[in-house]
Amino acid sequence: MNLRIPLIELRRSVAPWAGAVVLLAALAFLHLLSGPWTKGTALWTAQWTSMAMWTRYPLVFLWPLAVGLGALQGLRDHRSRMSELLTSTPRPASHRAAALAGPTAFALVSAFGLLVVLGAVRVLAGDASYAHFGWLPISLVGALAVAAGAVLGMGVARVLPSVLTPPVLAVGTFLLASFLRQTTDGALPTSAVPNRLSLLSPTVAEARETLLTLSAPVHLGQALWFLGMAATGLALLAAAGPRGRLLALTPLLAGGAVALLLFPADPRGTYVIDRAAATQVCDGQVCVTAARRARLDQLAGPGKEALRLLRDALGERAPVAIHEATLPRALGGTPERSPGFLLVDFDDGMIGAARGEGLTRALIGQGLAPVCSPRSDTESGTLTDAAAQSVGAAWVLGAEPRPLDGTMHGADDQDALARPVWEELTALPPAEQRVRIGAMHTAAVSCSGDPLEALTGGASR
Repeated sequence: MNLRIPLIELRRSVAPWAGAVVLLAALAFLHLLSGPWTKGTALWTAQWTSMAMWTRYPLVFLWPLAVGLGALQGLRDHRSRMSELLTSTPRPASHRAAALAGPTAFALVSAFGLLVVLGAVRVLAGDASYAHFGWLPISLVGALAVAAGAVLGMGVARVLPSVLTPPVLAVGTFLLASFLRQTTDGALPTSAVPNRLSLLSPTVAEARETLLTLSAPVHLGQALWFLGMAATGLALLAAAGPRGRLLALTPLLAGGAVALLLFPADPRGTYVIDRAAATQVCDGQVCVTAARRARLDQLAGPGKEALRLLRDALGERAPVAIHEATLPRALGGTPERSPGFLLVDFDDGMIGAARGEGLTRALIGQGLAPVCSPRSDTESGTLTDAAAQSVGAAWVLGAEPRPLDGTMHGADDQDALARPVWEELTALPPAEQRVRIGAMHTAAVSCSGDPLEALTGGASR
């Protein structure tokens, strides 16, 4: 088959329109809608892995769209009443199938590839300091899924040539993908169905953790599953009778069976920590992960100053180093804790948005009274936590208490709660003040009491 035939098919088919629709739909989703992909450290253009994951996330509706558009293309010969004429020609059925499927698959893969390229350009233009190729399998499997879905849709439409086939396939595939979709309410994404079944869908969970990536068995299993799907679609396009159509299902069933054997049975084997990205990169006692090496210069100076002041205030109980938290967290889960270390999370607005002296204050507050209460996407701690941290930081710095920025609590609310405690604390003798600060630290570190109540001499709960 020479190149002229695919070019003709490309011009006379829905392939260019299918590619444009998929690309524009993905770009509209990522740019016009607000969601986790637009904020925090895991926004879709911040890191390579999160970019690849977020471009896979819209497949929950792009994949059904590709299946429906493929089915629409598969009805072309039936609509033109040329099916019997084409089967009577000496040209092999496999050539006709490839000529029909190739342009549409190419257009959809190109559209998905262009989406990834646009994301890659944005990542390169940003401050992503961790360059790697571990994200490539995520994107390659996504491109394969889009093409395989379209080819399968063509094959099904050839077997069931009805005007209802494209919409029914698109809606059915969307419902299936939505049912299999994994969510990230827990520390690791989970699904309503067994983990292995959920991985038959090409979409991935929301990329809330930049250090999480898909494991190698997931890449391999999904690649085999979608290759089997594409082979079945081609076989259905070329099948001449009922027996051939039944045999055409073999690649799909075989690919699915092998994929289910390869897929991990547990989410812990599906989403794994990228060890290279999680490696701590340090400037003295201040460390961040390799994925956020670019933040080290901003953190090092304020971090060292905060550690020095905390050592003066707490003595041997003070944290000895600052490390970036690396464990996955559940929405509403307790922040990671470590004895002897001040753990920072750049998704916490109090830390991530602070600079210079403000960052020093935030680190001192977190070091004196690490938060025990559950946190949301970008904010942590209760109003009493924020008030206790602002009082503690002011005491260490020898300054008036100021509300902490980057929390969900307003400045007036923080000040109204912190001011009476500050006045009571500073009215005490210096030795008693130090005892109260130590009691606050003990209550916060052990998660057994209210840090603000400890500053007023109250007992731990």
